[in-house]
Amino acid sequence: MSVRKFLLPVSSMASAEAALQAGLLLARMWNAHLQVLHVQPDTREIVPFAGEGLSGALIEDMMTATEREGSAREHKLQEMFTRVAHGAGVQVGAPLPGAGEPSACFTTLVGREEQLVAYKARLADLTIVPHPLAGEDVAAAEALHAVLFDSGRPVLLAPVVPPASIGQRIAIAWNGTAYAASALGSVMPFVRQAQAVRILVSEDYNRPGPTAQEVRDYISHHGVEADIASFSAADKNTGAGLLEAAVAFGADLMSMGAYSTASRLRQLILGGTTRYVLENAQISVLMNR
Repeated sequence: MSVRKFLLPVSSMASAEAALQAGLLLARMWNAHLQVLHVQPDTREIVPFAGEGLSGALIEDMMTATEREGSAREHKLQEMFTRVAHGAGVQVGAPLPGAGEPSACFTTLVGREEQLVAYKARLADLTIVPHPLAGEDVAAAEALHAVLFDSGRPVLLAPVVPPASIGQRIAIAWNGTAYAASALGSVMPFVRQAQAVRILVSEDYNRPGPTAQEVRDYISHHGVEADIASFSAADKNTGAGLLEAAVAFGADLMSMGAYSTASRLRQLILGGTTRYVLENAQISVLMNR
């Protein structure tokens, strides 16, 4: 089993480059294709939100300004994509059948970003999402949740700083849930070629399900030996303890189930392990639901 296609939605210059560097690194690692997707808003959707009392001419001016800003943003993103891809030595354009070389393309679509990203992610082995805190990119957070909740596929949260490696040392956050199992399945192609793998468990994080030893046995059937380490909450925060344990292991990739201990709304409002990791992770994090 290998990874052949990555999707990377980009919306702003502030957050795109680090994620693009991560995506190109993965494309080279797997000799895979990276599709960079930029979604421009449909200016016709401005009309229902423009409010009453605005003249047709004013609404037309608003639509024109939005289109102009969108075109300028697209142009800057495409220029950045071409520059970084060429600098990484990755072929720009559609992948050649049987070429066995990394490639990347830039695609622009018009519509609702969260909807189109979820649709495209359904046919990607892995979707890479810029870190929401890189430039305080709200669109990146929306894209991440769109993939998690509406694609049925895994998502990789890119770090704020371009990573030197992804998947050499892998931390598997295990709590026994179906979501953690889904993330484990998605990270297995990386596990098979990792230098070291550690399963992270905690009484505070654990839920009914298979044990860490059973996970270790499962991984061993794939020819990989993993060790098990327990972690504790840091400052009464399970997410903080989890990240500290991953960093202590020297992990450059962590897998975990997302929003598995409470409802998404409750975690967004009150906080939780998933939210803490999303806001504070400095390494690449692969998530599934």
